Amino acid sequence: MSERLKELGEHISAQLDSAVREWSVDHGELTIIIHRDRVEDVIRFLRDDRACRFTTLIDICGVDYPERSERFEVVYHLLSMQLNHRIRVKTSTDEETPVATISEIFPVANWFEREAFDMYGIVFADHPDLRRILTDYGFNGYPLRKDFPLTGYVEVRWDEEEKRVVYEPVELVQEYRDFDFLSPWEGAKYVLPGDEKAKGEGA
Repeated sequence: MSERLKELGEHISAQLDSAVREWSVDHGELTIIIHRDRVEDVIRFLRDDRACRFTTLIDICGVDYPERSERFEVVYHLLSMQLNHRIRVKTSTDEETPVATISEIFPVANWFEREAFDMYGIVFADHPDLRRILTDYGFNGYPLRKDFPLTGYVEVRWDEEEKRVVYEPVELVQEYRDFDFLSPWEGAKYVLPGDEKAKGEGA
């Protein structure tokens, strides 16, 4: 299988030389990294080429690396049912620059791209209906970004008096505390009550 994937990686790289930045086979999986402005060309080639036949789009997801200038990776997972192999396609973008939609190539991408937009704020150019899909339409922020607060910005609850859902700013009853979850068996750096006796007995 590994040799087959290497041959496939070489074939794709040769056919799409200007689009593919790099490719590799790791842990039995083929991954190619492509230029953002060539997404449509690459995905269409992978679907239509007779050596590829990646006719099933399994997923599109985002990954957040806040320390990078292009903080988001957009990752496409495709499957060839005919040839029994998979591929992972990656590209990167920032908070402002859109990635081309592939919803005309794979209609199922419509919902995947909406989810990536909703969770990360990744924008897909020419998407037919780019709006939130999991959070509320008035939701503030993007929950899967690593700088999004764990508590969120607002609390949603049912108000019995008003008989409707209300949004309220999150109010914490105390500041966050820094907990040390190490147990004494894992080498905690503090002295627990009673430890001093054990040290004295062993001395």
